[in-house]
Amino acid sequence: MSEPASISTGIAARYATAVFDLAKETKKLAPLEGDLDSLESALKDSADFTNLLSSPIYSREEQGAAVAALAKKMKLSPIMTKTLSLMAAKRRLFVVPQLVKGLRARIAEDKGEVSAEVVSAKALTKAQADKLAKTLKTRFGKTVTIKASVDESLIGGLVVKVGSKMIDTSIRSKLGSLQNAMKEVG
Repeated sequence: MSEPASISTGIAARYATAVFDLAKETKKLAPLEGDLDSLESALKDSADFTNLLSSPIYSREEQGAAVAALAKKMKLSPIMTKTLSLMAAKRRLFVVPQLVKGLRARIAEDKGEVSAEVVSAKALTKAQADKLAKTLKTRFGKTVTIKASVDESLIGGLVVKVGSKMIDTSIRSKLGSLQNAMKEVG
C-alpha cells in the first residue's frame, strides 16, 4: 500500500473508532447507519460533494460552512454532523469515503454480520440471493449481507468476496485456467 493511502486509512480508522464508540455509548447506532446511507449516496451521486471533500481549493471555513449546510439538508445525526465539522476544521474531509467504509465494517462486526461482494454474469434473483446468503452463513457462521453487482464478462458463475477470502466459480476464470494448462502442455 502506498504511504498516502496508508495515512488516509489510519486517519479514517481513528475517526471511525471514535464515532462508533460514541454512537454505541449513547445508543445511537441506528441513526448512524442512516447517516452512512445518506453519505454513501451523496458520494456516489454528487461529483460536487466529492470535489468539496477532496479539493484543496476550498478553505477550512468554506468546507465547514458547506458541510454544516449539507448535514442539515441530509438530516444527519448530531454525532455525524459534529464529526464532519471537526474533520473540516482539521482539513480531514478527504478521508470521508474511508470513514464510511470503516464505520460500516464496525457496525456489521458489532451486529455479528459479514458483508459479501458478489459479482455475477447476470442479476441474481431474490431466491438465488437468499440461498447464497444461507450457504455463506453456514460457511462463515455469521449473518451475511450481500452486495451484488453484474459483470457480463464472467460468462456465467459467481465471484464471491468475503473479507480476505475469494471464491471464483466464474466460467471466465475456468477458461483462463484451462488456457494456462494448455500452454504448459504445448
